[in-house]
Amino acid sequence: MSPSLGTVANLSLSEAADLIRTRELSSSDLVEACLERIGALDARLKAYISVYADEARHVAKALETMLVAGHRLGPLHGVPIALKDNIALRGKRTTAGSKILADWLPDEDATVAARLKSAGAIIIGKTNLHEFAWGGTTDNPHYGTCRNPWNPERFPAGSSGGSGVAVAARMCFGALGTDTGGSIRLPSAMNGIVGIRPTIGRVSNNGVVPLAWSMDTVGPMARTVRDCALLFNVVAGHDPHDDGSVLEATPDYTAGLDLGIRGMRLGVMPDYCFQHLQPAVLDAFRKALATLKDCGATIVDVQIDNIHGNIAAQLTVETCEPSTFHQRWLRERPEEYGEDVRRLLEVGEMMLATQYIQAQRYRKLLRQEFIQAFHLVDVFVCPTVPFTATPVGATTVVIENGVEEDMLSAIMQFTGVPSLTGLPSLAVPCGFDPDGLPIGMQLVGRPFDEATLFRVGAAFQSATDFRTHV
Repeated sequence: MSPSLGTVANLSLSEAADLIRTRELSSSDLVEACLERIGALDARLKAYISVYADEARHVAKALETMLVAGHRLGPLHGVPIALKDNIALRGKRTTAGSKILADWLPDEDATVAARLKSAGAIIIGKTNLHEFAWGGTTDNPHYGTCRNPWNPERFPAGSSGGSGVAVAARMCFGALGTDTGGSIRLPSAMNGIVGIRPTIGRVSNNGVVPLAWSMDTVGPMARTVRDCALLFNVVAGHDPHDDGSVLEATPDYTAGLDLGIRGMRLGVMPDYCFQHLQPAVLDAFRKALATLKDCGATIVDVQIDNIHGNIAAQLTVETCEPSTFHQRWLRERPEEYGEDVRRLLEVGEMMLATQYIQAQRYRKLLRQEFIQAFHLVDVFVCPTVPFTATPVGATTVVIENGVEEDMLSAIMQFTGVPSLTGLPSLAVPCGFDPDGLPIGMQLVGRPFDEATLFRVGAAFQSATDFRTHV
C-alpha cells in the first residue's frame, strides 16, 4: 500500500532520495505530495512565484522510466527542488521578484540549476523573494507578501523567504537561495530549517541576478543538515563560466556527518554573542552551547577586536554595489520598483567612494582577525538572528529595553560577519520562543571548510529534536 501524500511530504530529502533509488516510492509520489501542499497552503503563504505542475509530472514519469531501465542520473534523481526566482532557468520566467524582469526568459540555465538537473532533480517551481533580493522581509509588492508557516501573521525573513517557507511547509524537499548579507541564513532561522552560506567562490553565481557582487553567493536550504550537505555536494565546485569561482577541491560533504565533535574547539565571542538578544534567543543559545559541550566539544572564549563595526560596513557595501548594478534602470524605470527597494537604491547613489573604500578596508581587517583566531578554534558559534519572527509588515523590531530599532540593521547583527569576511556559515535550528517561533544558531568556519560546519551541525541535530517539529 502506498503511503499517503502527507506522509511522503514529511520525508527528509535524503529519505525520499533513498526510497526513489530502491523504487519503494516513485518520483510521481514526491511531485504529487509537493503539489498537494502547494495547493493547500500557497495561496496564503505566497512562497512561489511560478509552479511547474504539468512539467514536473512529465519529468517525474520520464525519470521513473529511466530508473526502470537502470539509469539513475544522480543523488537527487526524482526529487522535487525549488529555485529562488533570481536563479536563471532556461525558457522559464525569471523575475528576481521584480516588475522590471517580469517577462525575462533566460536562454540558459544558471550553473547551479544545470547541476541540479544533471543530478536528477525535478525543478518544481521558482520561489518568492524580496525584490531583487534587496531586503530582509520578502514582503514583495509585485508577487505577494510571503508569510511564515509557523504563524502566517509573522514574516519569514528574506530575501530567500520563499525558499525558506517552501522547505519548512513541505512544499518541496529542498531549495536554493542566495545570500548576500544573510538571505539564506535569516529565513532558515525564522522558518526552522537548515541553510548554508558557502565560502565566497565555492558555488557558482553564473546565471544569477546579482545584488552586491562582492558578497553574493548561492546555497542550499533544507530541513536537515544531511539534506543540506547532499544538495551542497551537487552545486559546489569550480565553474569556468564564473570569474569569481575558485578552483578548490570539493570533498563529499556527507562523509563526516556521523563522526561527532568530541575534542573539537568551538569559539564564542562573549562580548558579542551574548549581547543585544531577545531573552528567548539568549536562553536558546546558552542551551545550544550546553548541548554542544555535552557532545564532547570544548567552548573557547575568543576576542575579535574589531567585530562591532560589521553592521555599518555591511550596509555600506550592500548599499553601494546594488545601486551600481541598477543605475540605468533606476534612471529610466524608477516607477517599476517597490518603494522600499527604490529608496535603498537611491541612498546608494549618494554614498561616497571614501565610505565604500573604508568598508572594504574593514572587511580585510576583520577577515584577518578571524583567520588568526582559527588557530585557537575550529568553528565559531553565535545566534543567527537576535530576535524571532516579527509581524508581517513591521519595519522595526524591539530586542531589549522596549527600544524600537530599524529591522534591516538589527537583522544582520550576526549574519553580516561571514558575508563581509567571505567565510562559510551554517544556520541550524536551536529552539523556539514562547510563541512557538523558531530560533536559529549560526556556525562559522574556516575558508572552504564547509565539511566541518556540516559535521558540527549534524552532531547538534543528532542530540536535539528541533528538526522534527512541524
